[in-house]
Amino acid sequence: MNLNMSLLLYCHRPAALQKKSREESCGEGSGVEILENKPYEDGPGGSGQYTHKVYHIGKHIPSWFCAILPQAALRVEEESWNAYPYTRTRYTCPFVEKFSIDIETYYKPDTGNQADVFNLSSAEKRQRTVDPIDIVKDYIPPHEYLVEEDPKLYQSIKTRRGPLSEDWIEEINHNPGQTVVMCAYKLCKVEFRYWGMQSKIERFIHDVGKYLGSAHRQAWCWQDEWYGLTIEDIRQLELETQLALMQQKANVFQFDLMW
Repeated sequence: MNLNMSLLLYCHRPAALQKKSREESCGEGSGVEILENKPYEDGPGGSGQYTHKVYHIGKHIPSWFCAILPQAALRVEEESWNAYPYTRTRYTCPFVEKFSIDIETYYKPDTGNQADVFNLSSAEKRQRTVDPIDIVKDYIPPHEYLVEEDPKLYQSIKTRRGPLSEDWIEEINHNPGQTVVMCAYKLCKVEFRYWGMQSKIERFIHDVGKYLGSAHRQAWCWQDEWYGLTIEDIRQLELETQLALMQQKANVFQFDLMW
C-alpha cells in the first residue's frame, strides 16, 4: 500500500485515526478496552510501544464465524508492538485455540518495488499470495463510497498534496525524488484449523485486504487531523481515547444494571 507522504508524517497517524474512528464508529455490539499501553525494550523490532486491547466484536463478524463460537467468545485480543518503521500485530480469540492472525509490517520510502522485505524462505515464498493495494484504483462498493474519502478528490489544506490521479504511482516512479512517498509492506499469517472452512477463510483474508485499503484511504484523506502532531500530542490522544473507552464501558454497565 502506497501513500503520497513521508514516513515521518505517517508514523504520527495512529492515535489521531483511532480518536476519529472512535468518534464515528461506536455502536451496538462493539467496543474496545485498552488493557496496556507502555514502552518496551528488546522486543519485536527492538524498542517501541506495546499495546494490548480487547475488541468486543459482537455483530461485526461473519455469521458463519459466530455459529462456531460460544457467546462468550465474541471478543478478540490484539497485541501490538510498534517499533516504527517496523510493527507486529497479533489477533487471537481466547476461546478458539486454533485461530490467530499475525501481521508484520515494514514501512519503506518507496512505491512497493521491493520483492522480499521479510526475507522469506523458499517454502514461504511458494505459499504466499501477493496482493497490491491501490487506494485510488481499487474498487469501492457504492454503499461504502464517501466523497470526503475519495483520494481522487481530496486535497490536504495543510500539505497541499492531492488530489491523486489514476496513475499517481507510475508518475512517482517516472519522476523519482520529486515528491515524498511511502509503502506499507504487510505479511499476514492466518491460522484457522477448522475442517471445511477453507473457502470461508480465504474470503475472510480477502476482506482483510479490503479493510486495509479503506483504512489507508482514510489515512490519506484524514491527514489534516494529525499533520504537525508531536509525540507528546500522540500520547495525549492515546490517553484521551483510553479514558473515553473506559467511560463507554462504564455507561454500558450502568445501563445493564438498570435492566
